Amino acid sequence: MANRTLTFSVFRFNPYDPDFGPRMQEYIVEETPRMTLFTALTLIREEMDPSLQFDFVCRSAVCGSCAMLVNGHPRLACRTRTDELPAKIVLHPLPFFRLIGDLSVDTGSWFAEMAHRVESWVHTTETFDPDAEEARMSNDQALSVYELERCIECGCCVAACATAQMRDDFLGATGLLRIARFWIDPRDQRTDADFYDVVGTDAGVFGCVGLLACHDYCPKNLPLMEQLAYLRRRVMFASLRSAVGKKERQPEEQEATR
Repeated sequence: MANRTLTFSVFRFNPYDPDFGPRMQEYIVEETPRMTLFTALTLIREEMDPSLQFDFVCRSAVCGSCAMLVNGHPRLACRTRTDELPAKIVLHPLPFFRLIGDLSVDTGSWFAEMAHRVESWVHTTETFDPDAEEARMSNDQALSVYELERCIECGCCVAACATAQMRDDFLGATGLLRIARFWIDPRDQRTDADFYDVVGTDAGVFGCVGLLACHDYCPKNLPLMEQLAYLRRRVMFASLRSAVGKKERQPEEQEATR
């Protein structure tokens, strides 16, 4: 089968140059066998337009830096082959994140802020001993934690999320996944009430409207919807326990004030 001629319509905009307004620019590329979007964009930048901005690091769907909108859908350029797409390919930067230029966005600042909001580290009162053995856990626990550690922070789930487009304080599926990762970690000593304070709001588990776009567009096939359901159950039980505890304390408090 003869190779196709591909037409790339690429979003161009330099927000730091007032003379470089937003526009779409077309490039014609001859398709080669097993060509990926990353390969095509590299060819455009090296042979046609060195000013084109887009991000890449690993080329192996590990770093997450090459995520962009491909014909309106968030995907990784390094693992999207052109033979999966029509001959007219339209590329935009991911929405929601701060635009750096053309197809390049700043996902790092948002993910760093999100990690700080959810306190993305193991909370423990134990003193760290560098000479001690690593804390042990069962294989099932370790595999559960590993499954939630596979997020590459590409931003595809956030870019596909309707709630995130409407409110910039929403943690998004990846933020909720991070909370779940530490909630199931047996080394983390935070209580259910501690986790509830972080995620039990409309900026957390109650902000999701259930459109499932995050689940559909995650390039690593992470169990985003399963973890959302898990978190909602944990938050509900934490809320019920808190309410029961308050009712039990009320008679004692009334007796103490007499």
